[in-house]
Amino acid sequence: MLWNAFLLALREIRRNVLRSFLTILGIVIGVAAVIVMVTIGGGATAQVTAQIESLGSNLLMVTTRLGFGVTRGAPFDMKDAEAISAQVGSIEAVAPQSSSRVTAIYGNENWSTSVSGVTNGFFPVRDWPMADGRSFTGAEQRAGASVCILGETVRQELFGRASPIGENLRLGKLSCRVVGLLASKGQSMMGSDQDNLVLVPLRAFQRRIAGNRDISIIQVSVLPGASTEKAKRDIEYLLRERRRISPGEEDNFSVRDLKEIAAMLSGTTRVLTMLLGAVAAVSLLVGGIGIMNIMLVSVTERTREIGIRLAIGAMEREVLMQFLVESVVLSSLGGVLGIVLALGVSVWLAGLMLVPFVPNLPIIAVAFLFSAAIGILFGYFPARRAARMDPIEALRHE
Repeated sequence: MLWNAFLLALREIRRNVLRSFLTILGIVIGVAAVIVMVTIGGGATAQVTAQIESLGSNLLMVTTRLGFGVTRGAPFDMKDAEAISAQVGSIEAVAPQSSSRVTAIYGNENWSTSVSGVTNGFFPVRDWPMADGRSFTGAEQRAGASVCILGETVRQELFGRASPIGENLRLGKLSCRVVGLLASKGQSMMGSDQDNLVLVPLRAFQRRIAGNRDISIIQVSVLPGASTEKAKRDIEYLLRERRRISPGEEDNFSVRDLKEIAAMLSGTTRVLTMLLGAVAAVSLLVGGIGIMNIMLVSVTERTREIGIRLAIGAMEREVLMQFLVESVVLSSLGGVLGIVLALGVSVWLAGLMLVPFVPNLPIIAVAFLFSAAIGILFGYFPARRAARMDPIEALRHE
């Protein structure tokens, strides 16, 4: 009986193809909108997570800060970084860093970039391998030698596809020899180009570019398996002591755990995705109302057919099943078309927005099942109306 009802439903859909398509259009748009929103939101969440992981694993960022009622304390110095490395347990590496914007010049080419003074601790802390060349030697770091390491963007802008190793370029007043090339990392979570930088030994930066011994940020890598929360508390206690901050006085520095930032951003993205998905799901209800309306029209148009079936012995539940199956087939067909449309639009938008395409199979399954449920929910009333017709009155219908 169910198979016959399915075949009858397909026959009725073929008889009124345009009307059937317009009927399910709301379901198609609703299903597609939900899947697209969740898929793009999932891609954005994956991108944020990947970008934060690209900064390094188990990374703590120690910076001076300025907030409401908080005065900026003195900048960090090398002794602060050495104290963290020596006195805080579970630390794998410490990377003091100072940065400035400069114009890099090579021959007739120039490019505005960020130059950072770092130690060799920068590379393991940021989990940033070399694509070519080498890092700084111990002698170069101690002497503040005029050597530098380029990011991929700077290499492309100044050298094209040629190898920069061994070439000399100018960073403001500093002329330096290129000894290494960093592997590409792409954009950061804030949309900035991580590869647009030049690294020089910290002492060279302090002497030749900054003109002081200040350190703007200390990056700390915690040992795998160790508690970043405990390391964070230990660093805060040590720096409060070194910076002579009295009990009850607010810190004039900040220690941020990138895992916490990642969790917060991912959570925010997921909430926004679900809200947008919920808004898009409203169109499914609108599509369901459209199905109910067309099914009521269909019942009216086929009143004589219903009367004949009831007169020759068809039972009420058989008539009910026929129209209910027709409604479910319509809405399910809309769900299938919506899924196909959603996947195509999601791939296109993911490429346009430069986010990963991350299809969410459970959401796709739920959207399809919800579209079928819409057919049952909004098709039941017209089906019951058809099943409860009086055969005599139905046969008299013109």
